[in-house]
Amino acid sequence: MPLFEAAPSLPERASLPSSRPCRLLLVDDEPRLLASLCALLADSGHELHTATCGSEAVALLEQMPFDLALLDLRLPDFGGHQIMDVMNRRQLDTNVIVLSGETGIEGAIGALKRGAYDYLRKPYGREELLSTVENALRQRRLEADNKHIAQQLERSEKLYRYLVDSSPDIIYTLNAEGRFSFINDRAQQLLGLSRSELIGNHYSDLVHDEDMERAYYVFNERRVGDRASRNIELRLKSAALRDKGPAVENTLVTLSFNSMGMYGNAKQTEGAEFFGTYGVARDVTERKRAEAMISYHAYHDILTDLPNRMLFKDRLGLAIMQSKRKETELAVMFIDLDRFKLVNDTLGHIRGDELLQQVATRLKAALRQGDTLARLGGDEFTIFLPELLNRDDAHVVARKALECLQKSFTLAGSEVHISASIGIAVYPHDGETIDELLCHADMAMYQVKGQGKNGYSFYEPSLHEVSYQKITLEQSLRRALENDEFEMYYQPQVDRPTGCIIGVEGLMRWHHPERGLLSAGEFLPFAEENGLMTPISDWMLKAACRDLALWNTQVEERVRLSLNVSPQYLDCGDFVEKMKTALNRHGLSPSQIEVEITENICIRNPQYAIEQLNKLGQIGVSVAIDDFGTGYSSLAYLHRFPVHTIKIDQSFIREIQHMHAHYPVVLAIISIAKGLNLNVVAEGVETETQAAYLEQVGCTTMQGFLYYRPVSSSQFLQLLRKNAARCA
Repeated sequence: MPLFEAAPSLPERASLPSSRPCRLLLVDDEPRLLASLCALLADSGHELHTATCGSEAVALLEQMPFDLALLDLRLPDFGGHQIMDVMNRRQLDTNVIVLSGETGIEGAIGALKRGAYDYLRKPYGREELLSTVENALRQRRLEADNKHIAQQLERSEKLYRYLVDSSPDIIYTLNAEGRFSFINDRAQQLLGLSRSELIGNHYSDLVHDEDMERAYYVFNERRVGDRASRNIELRLKSAALRDKGPAVENTLVTLSFNSMGMYGNAKQTEGAEFFGTYGVARDVTERKRAEAMISYHAYHDILTDLPNRMLFKDRLGLAIMQSKRKETELAVMFIDLDRFKLVNDTLGHIRGDELLQQVATRLKAALRQGDTLARLGGDEFTIFLPELLNRDDAHVVARKALECLQKSFTLAGSEVHISASIGIAVYPHDGETIDELLCHADMAMYQVKGQGKNGYSFYEPSLHEVSYQKITLEQSLRRALENDEFEMYYQPQVDRPTGCIIGVEGLMRWHHPERGLLSAGEFLPFAEENGLMTPISDWMLKAACRDLALWNTQVEERVRLSLNVSPQYLDCGDFVEKMKTALNRHGLSPSQIEVEITENICIRNPQYAIEQLNKLGQIGVSVAIDDFGTGYSSLAYLHRFPVHTIKIDQSFIREIQHMHAHYPVVLAIISIAKGLNLNVVAEGVETETQAAYLEQVGCTTMQGFLYYRPVSSSQFLQLLRKNAARCA
């Protein structure tokens, strides 16, 4: 039987770090198979020994230590199971992988029961064997490291045993009356009370009044074993914190208690004398504060510290119920900043974020007490005004908001001017639900946009004409396809150490007859909503392949082109066929194309997505995850995708402002990429500090305004020619 199955080519495996070569024992009675096994492992750098029978294998195992043994189950004298029995009896520290051609399950069960690391049935794939061997050796190294650490800990324990007496937890006992009979010195550190101040006093002197009921069960615990109190949190009064702030919460420490009853015979048996409670209390104050902070950020926008969409809707829902009960009105305002995109594109995202923060501060100052301001995302803000006496209240707040935004903003020493468009919907006349009010306020805002911006408007039923405008936009998009108003732009991807262009991302632009050059973000979301993604994506695929074919004829160096593919387009059953057709028509190698998908693709239909991406891989097209870290992917799905590249979203790159700071999200994404043996590309690199930091932490492929802005096909061809001359 053949030793190996044919396997598709895979990315080169990352080598495992090792302080010394590992010693492997290969046992098989068939010389041909044994020779093949040796040849396969010859390049691993490990020390290989062979045996053709059980007795020879046992002799070698007793003669020298081995890290790993690959045992055939059937041998002339005695097989793998018997060898493992000998190893277990003599406590030989060697990991075992059993290789067998048996089709029954008994051999595998017997091997695993005897402690085998794994069981491979012949014929096995080369990659399967190599991966199993590497994993077994990796586990062994980890176990050795753990053992070494354990030995170090044991030595440290002997040297610093006195530290054990200084427990990080409060350890105490109470008598049957609930008075402290013992407490360690940790109590003084946490509570500011000495042992002498606590011994003999009742526990109730320490407990926060609101927690007294729970405290009774903790400090009067009479149960033992699994029924005893575990992880019950109480707030205790702390004299140690009273000078750190005026707030009452600053004088409280949150502790997690585990307690159990104490009896004369150490067991809770009938008639046994109960003489008190034993407990351990751990300080969880910081954890509770961290949990509160996490909860806070779940409902607040991180950039502006305003309520986010979720909290805004929660509060608006409560306000609607109150207005319904009191038969009053409330107003919802939808605010969109005018000219924000221009500021963002001109000064960069960092300055754009600063502008949003200043806008939030000014808008909050313009509100009445009890009004709620929230940021929905981007440059969109919402306000609701509860218990509206009349519409004049909404007029006043809207005018104040506009006035406060008309004053200049200072960004990096430059004065910037913006304005806002505000739409207003009033409950119950303009809607009785959250979604209706937000939708109608949004419609009113778009009316202001259409009338020249920098103003406010109340919702009117006639605004449903906006639907007609959307139909008009749909028709414009269809005409754009017919009139060839779209154009592909290209943003180079650069190798940081050399400065050479090593790839390029294709980006769509629309030469709108009235609005000028529009980026993909300004029309593709609408195209997705209206079923136009397929024809537009078809055009993109053909245009990009046409440009790539032209570059190939003009420049000898072959560049890889990345194309963003929407989930809708991937869902089309003929997407892979369209890709193959485009490649064949223009004579392109599939290795020159990389398809970029967002990680949200696993939400829609993960299994179908995996099938489609596997088909792409089969024809030689690589796959990249775009905007990684901003979606909702599960790593359980991600490792099943045939992905070659991860692109770090620009929102994480923007956070990099100092070379020696710590940016855990960026580091985590790079670690994931390395762990999965994937390429990693940083998007939106705008500063030298960002580029230097990324290079330092292991990401050398970059894309962003620091190097190149998106350019037309002809302009990119000129860049390629210069790149070829410089990087030859």
